[in-house]
Amino acid sequence: MPHVLVFDSGIGGTSVLSHLQSTMPQAQYSYVMDNELLPYGLQSQEIIKSRLVALLHWIKQTEKSVDVIVIACNTASTYALATARQHTDIPIVGVVPAIKPAASSSEKKHIGLLATPATSKNTYTANLISSFANDCQVEIYHSTQLVSIAEHYYWYEELQIERLKTELERINICPEIDRLVLGCTHFPIIGEHLQQYLSQKITLIDSGEAIARRVKHILSTCSLEERGIGLGPVHWYATAPDKLEKSVNINLLKLVN
Repeated sequence: MPHVLVFDSGIGGTSVLSHLQSTMPQAQYSYVMDNELLPYGLQSQEIIKSRLVALLHWIKQTEKSVDVIVIACNTASTYALATARQHTDIPIVGVVPAIKPAASSSEKKHIGLLATPATSKNTYTANLISSFANDCQVEIYHSTQLVSIAEHYYWYEELQIERLKTELERINICPEIDRLVLGCTHFPIIGEHLQQYLSQKITLIDSGEAIARRVKHILSTCSLEERGIGLGPVHWYATAPDKLEKSVNINLLKLVN
């Protein structure tokens, strides 16, 4: 059974995990969250690089048979994907803002990017915009509050409506755009609620489906369709203890280089 490890600072990567499970339901999954440093959008590039190297060290030390690693975090991917690939032979798939599909599908050629500050302000994202959206007007917005709101919503199944309204008023997304890139994997978790507060003419775009297609291509030598029926197992890991209400058995781990 193919084993896919999904990594994020929190539960944002579950938005990618759901696409992976829909595409490859019989695969085995490990979900690792570095919630000790949540959110990554407030961490330095060097810290994030060191955490990814520590993750790879943990995989090696525990002798886990991992076929593909998915860095389901835009900030970690744009900051440290190249560094991580230098430390392992395991294929690594990163998540980056879906600028290219947003720009190519935009009718108005006026798009927006909503991400954490670390993602929205870094050189990698600037290069994505210059490479794939140079014919578009691009509005850039950032938020770490939405990460916290999404975390709370996922674990407690409760939307902090007033907090969400206040944050969206602060962000003040231009109603004239026709595509909004969700440049943080936490944001699709509250995507339906974001849509309710935005113009219905704005299409939300994230990278989840594209990531699932890429991972399936990498694992194309595995006969996933012959693995039986039902969802494969998901093993959960976290770097900090949590007082959470979801009925998930979470194993604690320490990321050390």
